[in-house]
Amino acid sequence: MKTAIINARVKPDLKNDVEKILSHLGITTTQAITMYFEQIKMTKGIPFQLKIPNDETLQAMSDARANKDLEEVTLEQLKQDVS
Repeated sequence: MKTAIINARVKPDLKNDVEKILSHLGITTTQAITMYFEQIKMTKGIPFQLKIPNDETLQAMSDARANKDLEEVTLEQLKQDVS
C-alpha cells in the first residue's frame, strides 16, 4: 500500500506528552493520526464539537487556572450529586 508523508510542526513538550500517552495506550503517533483521519472521513468533519466558550465558561477556566474558589469533593459526594 502506498503512503503519504505529513509534516506538522508542534511544540516539543506537547509532542513528548502526547507520545507518552499514546505509548501507554499501545499505539504509535502514526496510528493515532491515521485513526483521527479515518474519523474525519467517516463523519465528514472534525469528530468532536468545536465551539468558542461563553463568558461564564471563560471565567470558570480562568478561576480554575488561578486556583480561585476551588472546592474539594470526594468521589462519594460526586456519586450522590448524580443520583
